[in-house]
Amino acid sequence: MSDGVAEARRPPVVSPRARLVSALLGLVLLVLFLVPPLASLARHYELFEALQFSVFALVIPALFVLGAPWWRLGLATLPGEDGPPRLLDRLATARRRHRDFVRGAGFVLFDLAVIIFWRTSVAVDHLVTYGWLSLVEAATLGAVGILLWLELVASPPLVPRCTRPERVALAAVSMWTVWTIAYFLGFSRSSWYQAFHHGASSALSGPADQQLSTVILWFVAAAVFVPVIFWNLVLWLRSEEDPDDELQRLVRESKRRGWYSPPPLHRPPR
Repeated sequence: MSDGVAEARRPPVVSPRARLVSALLGLVLLVLFLVPPLASLARHYELFEALQFSVFALVIPALFVLGAPWWRLGLATLPGEDGPPRLLDRLATARRRHRDFVRGAGFVLFDLAVIIFWRTSVAVDHLVTYGWLSLVEAATLGAVGILLWLELVASPPLVPRCTRPERVALAAVSMWTVWTIAYFLGFSRSSWYQAFHHGASSALSGPADQQLSTVILWFVAAAVFVPVIFWNLVLWLRSEEDPDDELQRLVRESKRRGWYSPPPLHRPPR
């Protein structure tokens, strides 16, 4: 429960080298799934299209946010660096002062709406027909995915606006959303996507291709969200409420309800 102010004081858990590797790995995966042979396979097999979607929507945003390459992009200052605060430095200060579950949940719900859109039959059939749309898919899923993961994990200098129990709930809802899509896809008697054609020369039959794509969606969603759920749950259960964070929360609540008034000044006796 010790989030916000107390969380900003903790030393980073992930080393700078590990963060750099995470960001670079996300960039490498982006390139690999945008060019042949993986991009070509995604146009012919539902399995590889589901894998491409999972990487764009879930894996790359998580790696990029965990990599926190903001200072390399000129959006934040290095710790201990002199100079005026940059865009994300000011945003990080505002996020620490104003905890807002509603706004954080709004970003998550918006991301889930975009995820659902890119799994509809219209979207996937157009992706298969027009391969260049994968660039649009990667850009939109990556952008909204970053907004989602900024509400789940720390990405210095940014910290999540939600408490740890709220992060657990948001991560679980995100995972269940992808699982629900996979469930309906896997148990459908016919394929949702008519653009895939499985002839006699295909390496996979239609039902097998559909079932494997369902397994991919289930597995990738669990692989990225389950660690976040358990990590935040364990830290929440092991930690104690930070006094400064709790005091600021009570003062904000008192101001909102009109109960707070500044303490009187103490004047020493003459």
